[in-house]
Amino acid sequence: MAADERNMPFIKHLASSDRKIRTSALGTLRTYLSAPTTARKLTDLDHMKLWKGLFYSVWMCDRPVPQQNLCAELAALLSILPTPSDDEGAVVIPFLRAFWATLSREWTAIDVLRMEKYLLLVRRVFGASLAWVGEGKRTRKEARWTGTRAVRLLQLLEEWPLESTGDLAKVPVGLRLHVLDIWVDEVKRLELLEEGGEEGQDNGGKEFLDKIRAIVEVQTRSTCKPVKARAKESLADDRLPWNGATSLDHDAVDNDRNGQDGWDGFND
Repeated sequence: MAADERNMPFIKHLASSDRKIRTSALGTLRTYLSAPTTARKLTDLDHMKLWKGLFYSVWMCDRPVPQQNLCAELAALLSILPTPSDDEGAVVIPFLRAFWATLSREWTAIDVLRMEKYLLLVRRVFGASLAWVGEGKRTRKEARWTGTRAVRLLQLLEEWPLESTGDLAKVPVGLRLHVLDIWVDEVKRLELLEEGGEEGQDNGGKEFLDKIRAIVEVQTRSTCKPVKARAKESLADDRLPWNGATSLDHDAVDNDRNGQDGWDGFND
């Protein structure tokens, strides 16, 4: 059963033109979402309503610094959502699904003057989503970047921002391109590109990164030329481990050529 809207009156206040009212509503929402008894009862429709309010909260927010702070605060909501022991993604994944569904629905209606703050919002939420995977509880046999959280988030990425069927009506080109632009930055921020894992141990990061790679590779077969090109470009990023050896080989060849082409004068 959907949550009674009388218990969530703060939703309409999230889109208020008054900054103080929006700030107060966000605080109320934070308290509401952190309660396990209420958060897990929320339906997909409830999450969509919440994100519609949050979308317009960003819409109404002016000036760069407040916009940056708000985007960080919305991404931080993931850290206070309950993670039930029987299913750690029971609350977080529906919340994120509603985020991507809302941004996909509204993306083409965002004007150029407001687009920058939504680009930042996507970056912050995407980064927080990856961080959520690494913060999960795990058994002795499980590595940091494996387990239920990793599986559920990867499934969500295939379902929404990088959905695999190429349905541009579901996920607009612009949103896909932005995710393809930022994913390498965000995995690097979480040190997923570092070799050897934590303290030289395999923390599952390579496996997780390889699965993200597989999802992005699907986009290289897109019928949309910009998406196809951007996906290939992101996979060729020099920071990615599978491009490291190639880069070093090219550097070595260049050095050899420079040595051969140089002239040190006549030999005595």
